[in-house]
Parts: sequence; C-alpha cells; structure tokens
Amino acid sequence: MNDPTPLDRLSAELDAEMTRVNALIRERMASRHAPRIPEVTAHLVEAGGKRLRPMLTLAAAKALGYQGEDHIRLAATVEFLHTATLLHDDVVDESSKRRGRPTANLLWDNKSSVLVGDYLFARSFQLMTETGSLRVLDILADASAVIAEGEVLQLTAAQDLSTSEATYLQVVRGKTAALFAAAAEVGGVIAGGSEAQVDALRTYGDALGIAFQIVDDLLDYGGSAAVIGKEVGDDFRERKLTLPVIKAVARASDEERAFWSRVIEAGDQRGGDLQHAIALLARHGAMEAARADALDWAGQARDALGALPDTPLRRMLADLSGFVVERIA
Repeated sequence: MNDPTPLDRLSAELDAEMTRVNALIRERMASRHAPRIPEVTAHLVEAGGKRLRPMLTLAAAKALGYQGEDHIRLAATVEFLHTATLLHDDVVDESSKRRGRPTANLLWDNKSSVLVGDYLFARSFQLMTETGSLRVLDILADASAVIAEGEVLQLTAAQDLSTSEATYLQVVRGKTAALFAAAAEVGGVIAGGSEAQVDALRTYGDALGIAFQIVDDLLDYGGSAAVIGKEVGDDFRERKLTLPVIKAVARASDEERAFWSRVIEAGDQRGGDLQHAIALLARHGAMEAARADALDWAGQARDALGALPDTPLRRMLADLSGFVVERIA
C-alpha cells in the first residue's frame, strides 16, 4: 500500500471543512428557474478534481488559528471561480475532455457552458460579499480580472514563436497563479493574520500556482491521460506555446524552427508531429530545464511559509509545494 501523499494528508486534515464546502457548493449552484445550471455545474464539480484552491483557503485560515465560518464561504467562492473559468476555457480551447470526462460544452453546447460559467461568477461574488470584508472582495475581484486578462493574453501569445519566457510567466500568473495566490491570501485575511503573514500566503500561492502550471505543461508532453485528466498532447494540438516548447524553440536550428513554425504558428500538423516535437524537447533538454524552473518556484513557495507559525498545517503546505513537482519525477 502506497504512503499517503502530501495532498492526501492535507485532504484528510481538512476533510470536515471540505464536506461543508461541498455542501455549500451544492446548495448555491441550485437554480429554481434554469435546471440546466445545476446539471452543467454538477457534471464538472462532481467529477472530483483536487480541490486544491479551496483547500488553500481553508489551510491558510486554519494555520493562523481561525475559528469562524467565513473560510467555508470563501473556499466555496474560490471553487466557483475556478469552475467558471474551466467552463469558459473548454469553450475557448474547443476541448473534449476534462478530469477524464467529456467536457460540458461537448455534452451540452458552448452557449450553455459560457452562460453557466457566467452564473457561477455571479454566485461567487454573492458568496464573497457575505463575509462583510471589503478587502476580501477586493482581492478576489482583482484576481477575477487578472484571470480574464491572462486568458486574453494567451490568445495572442500562445501561437507566436517570438513569445518569451517572461510573457509566458505573465500568462501563467494570470490564468493559474492569480487564483492560487488569492485563495491563500483571503484565508490569511479572514483569519486576521499580520501583514507579513498575509503577504507570505499570497507569495506562497503565487509561486505554487506557477510551479503547478509548469508541471501541467510538462505532463502534456510526458504524462498519462489518467494523471492529467485530458489527452496527452492536447496543448500541442491546440498549438499552445508552453514553457518546454519556448525553451526548445530558443535552442532550435533553422530546420527545427521551421517545424515549430509549421505546427504551432501555421497549425499544419501531420501524423508523427507530436512524437517529433517530444524528440526535439528531449534533444535540447527542454523538459529538464522547465522542471528545474518548477522546482525553483516550489522552493520559493516553501520558503515563503517561514512567516507563519510552525504548525502541522504549515508543514503540510510546505510538503505540498514539493509534491506539485514530484508528479513529473
């Protein structure tokens, strides 16, 4: 029997709170007038997923000794925001699989996915206002704007071979790390943490989110469908210029650059192209270099936690940062 992972241990520690979060999600995703809303939402929410973002909110609050109820509302808020972005992303990316299941836009249609995503955004704002904290509202509203901005930036940068690692990082900070950072930060705020502690939690979430996304990008070229919840090579087929490809393009010969231009910029993909792309990533050590970046960000996340009290939850969060990268060990 395998030992529990850091994510397993964190899930066990937060099990009672997550049960309440899930009950609140089911209650608030209901609609008296539009039954398709809970149908579409339940398809995605009940599919499982790691629930990592709401757990960050719960863990951050509990790590600072919080005893109230608002962390439950905020964890549900974070999950609604995340689910809304997934519904929209699958339409934009024309995806057919999410968390190992057919996407909502495939089972219903694009219109339903977009409109239900909008509904969940609205629900999330209703929930976050119930805390009565203007600072919490400001943090999560700002994160929502940054997420949308990151997605739009990706539209223009994803298929442009001149995209730099700096631009990639800006995209990742928007589409992934912003919600990680906000999820951890609002947990600290609602717990009444010091400015140093709240800043540390935001830094932790930001760095963890960046490491998490880099690993997801790596898994697309070297993981299994069971691990990543989608088909291997989806990013390649969707012509996304992720970090391993950016690194390989920077080291490419003229012939290799012409290949990347054909498959990414022009979208002219043929049989065997994915395998050739993977071979080029290996030839230039792009996967190893990207993994080293992910490890560096995971280390930054772990180091940020030094401002928090030394508790079992802090140690779980520290272990989680390493586990995020271990998925590609």
